[in-house]
Amino acid sequence: MNLNFDTVQSSPVRPQPASNRLLASLPEDELQQIEALCEPIEAEVGDLLFEPGEPIHYIYFPIDALVSLLAVAEGRMTLEVGSVGREGMIGASVALGHGQAQVRAVVQRAGRMLRMGAEEFCSEFSRNEALQRLLHRYTDTLLAQAIQIAVCSRFHVLEARLARSLLITRDRLQSEKFHLTHEFLAHALGVRRVGVTKAASALQQQKLITYSRGNIEILDSAGLEAVSCRCYELVKDDGSLGISTVFV
Repeated sequence: MNLNFDTVQSSPVRPQPASNRLLASLPEDELQQIEALCEPIEAEVGDLLFEPGEPIHYIYFPIDALVSLLAVAEGRMTLEVGSVGREGMIGASVALGHGQAQVRAVVQRAGRMLRMGAEEFCSEFSRNEALQRLLHRYTDTLLAQAIQIAVCSRFHVLEARLARSLLITRDRLQSEKFHLTHEFLAHALGVRRVGVTKAASALQQQKLITYSRGNIEILDSAGLEAVSCRCYELVKDDGSLGISTVFV
């Protein structure tokens, strides 16, 4: 995976506050207060937001970027345990007493995000009851997703896991077309690239997707959902909280 350790660049254009669905779910006055403390940035594919064990200096609210959360073992083996798009946030665990990152957060799709200092976020969390309620409601969601992905990775065949991953990416991006390299998918699924190639070929032969040089298009969503394990139904937006998110 080509990880870019350069700092993401600030953007001169401030996005609309409602562009991040999680922020938009806050009361208007609280939304304005938090947005005033944020700066807009442009993130590129491969930008590394943080590594396991590193202090969390910023909180990120994606707008049209997508960030992959990877568990890391022995410094090199990885497994995707979540992805965050405009429905969520990254780094919120600092408000819950976890000042160090537990996963690798790497930009999967370039785009805009709002960035907020961790100290400012903690101060807002301590006084903002709406924000407290929002984050506490997602604690159980995060735990349930992490458990389900662990079960999926242990017991389900790679073809079904790949289908699940593609469907979740589609949901986060709200698009049937996106770019994911074999290398990235291998890191995300914790397998060798040859395994990804075989699984993607099987899905393509069933006319569920097209896959060429990392460019993926889902041709048959219903068919892909049928191939996917039931884990997709359990980790996608469940509607019970209005929006779905993962935070670390």
